[in-house]
Amino acid sequence: MRIDVWSDFVCPFCYMGEALLQQALESYEHEVEIHYHSYQLMPELSPETAISPTDLLVEERGMEPAQAAAANAQVTERAASLGLDYRLDQALATNTRTAHRLSHYAAEKGLQHELVRRLFAAYFTEGKHLGDADTLADLAAEVGLDREEARGVVVGDAYAQQVDADISLARKMQITGVPFFVFNDRVAVSGAQPAEVFQQALRQAAAKS
Repeated sequence: MRIDVWSDFVCPFCYMGEALLQQALESYEHEVEIHYHSYQLMPELSPETAISPTDLLVEERGMEPAQAAAANAQVTERAASLGLDYRLDQALATNTRTAHRLSHYAAEKGLQHELVRRLFAAYFTEGKHLGDADTLADLAAEVGLDREEARGVVVGDAYAQQVDADISLARKMQITGVPFFVFNDRVAVSGAQPAEVFQQALRQAAAKS
């Protein structure tokens, strides 16, 4: 079973969707290959930007501060129900293009899933700046990648074509939000759906293959 996933590292529902997919896979007995694809929710942000999600909702979406804080509290509560520790008061939203390039490098080395999970935790729980070169290199090293090689990817422009290709394919597929999951090129699931929805998608995709 091949599963293609479009997501962004600063997307709260993408981390939840990853957790829910993993729940569904616990009862799936066949081999699975997961391929992560780049998608940017906020490509307009500069790599130097480091803004709290609450301030972002206020400044970019026009929410009142109390409304933005309440929205983030709701997201945090749902994440907690899945065993995820969201600390959005510490999170630093930034441009994720460089992190996506690093993800493609990790895919080449067979460690994409590990890096994706690490980047999610770094952003949502640890308040790490995913636009910072040394931070990204350290996170890469933590999952078993060569730190200096990873840093070279981060400070250069390697894997930019792969990121652009993912985003272009998402447009062609009319993907307008993430997370977005495709099972064996046959069944699609949009959003952080309950694990049962993913289990059904696995069964349907297997039946159609």
